[in-house]
Amino acid sequence: MRSRLPMRLLVALVCVATVLVGCSKKTVSKDELRAVTSEVTAAAQKIAGKNSRIEVRPQPPSGAAGIPAGPGVDDIYISLSDASEAGAMKTAIDGIAARHGLSVSASAAGSVARYDYSLNGARTHTIHVVTPLGPRAAARKPPAVKPLAPHARNGGPRLAIIIDDIGYDRAEDDSALALNFPVTLSVLPHLPLSGEIAEEAHRRGDQVMLHLPMQSEGEDAKAETVELRVGMNAAQVNEILSGALDTVPHVVGVNNHQGSLATSNSALMNELMPALRQRGLFFIDSRTEKTTVAYDAAKKAGVRAASRKVFLDDLATREAVIAQLKLAAKDAQRDGSAIAIGHPKPATVAALAEEAPKLESTGIDLVFASDLVQ
Repeated sequence: MRSRLPMRLLVALVCVATVLVGCSKKTVSKDELRAVTSEVTAAAQKIAGKNSRIEVRPQPPSGAAGIPAGPGVDDIYISLSDASEAGAMKTAIDGIAARHGLSVSASAAGSVARYDYSLNGARTHTIHVVTPLGPRAAARKPPAVKPLAPHARNGGPRLAIIIDDIGYDRAEDDSALALNFPVTLSVLPHLPLSGEIAEEAHRRGDQVMLHLPMQSEGEDAKAETVELRVGMNAAQVNEILSGALDTVPHVVGVNNHQGSLATSNSALMNELMPALRQRGLFFIDSRTEKTTVAYDAAKKAGVRAASRKVFLDDLATREAVIAQLKLAAKDAQRDGSAIAIGHPKPATVAALAEEAPKLESTGIDLVFASDLVQ
């Protein structure tokens, strides 16, 4: 009997270890995930009241190797009405994590604080807390007056940077608003944030464009709910344009969102351009398709226009964006001006914040899109 006792003890220890390992790998259930989300949103509503903007975006399980998949991740976006509320929000976030046995890590970029909840290495929530930015327009220094280069009697090379797809994501949009140089923000219409972001951009001294959805090539292309489509007549085009402008205030110009099929269709572009001319709006051809006729149609209709030279973030890494920005700068130096288009992706904004202001030391003026249309 004595010889068997160690074996029994060993078996018992193995069983206990198995239970402990099982406990250590515990994942959050779907109900528990949503309960935590409800606590976070309730805390935000209590702290910021009716002026807070809260959005929850459930994400599917990632299925990363070696980590329990769990029910997925809840991304929570909280826009506070006053920067003084940020401290109370952080305290609430830390308290909720402690009550539920979750780890919490924090990071910040500009006016956006990020909190990641996790259990046993598996992320359960990412909470983005956006605080209002202070006015920036008054703090901007006027562009330095540079000596005229021999080949540029009207000034040196100029570069306009347009940030497309504004209006989807408050945290990303605020990071673009925080860029401390002239930025042209192209806002998508008919989104919950369209008007709010356009107002904020205008207040800060940035320029606002309408990012007008247009039909793309291919049966698999994702159509927007409201977009310009091939075959529309002048009345239909005018109705869509008017409706879009109603949701985006302070618009001074338009560029196309997608639109590889639409911008290649002369009939549709010939209906759009007179509607822009009547409203005094310029047009930037994003050139999503090589066969585009949009710029030519604009010039034919007497609409001030220009075309995009460089896309900044087809590959959204910091290094790739910096390389594209340098390419845009070379285009500006060679041709006198250039337009670069990017999106409010974290890598894009980080690269622009670091590198774009350095261009002025090379003699390039950062300007608004309206400065480059003809």
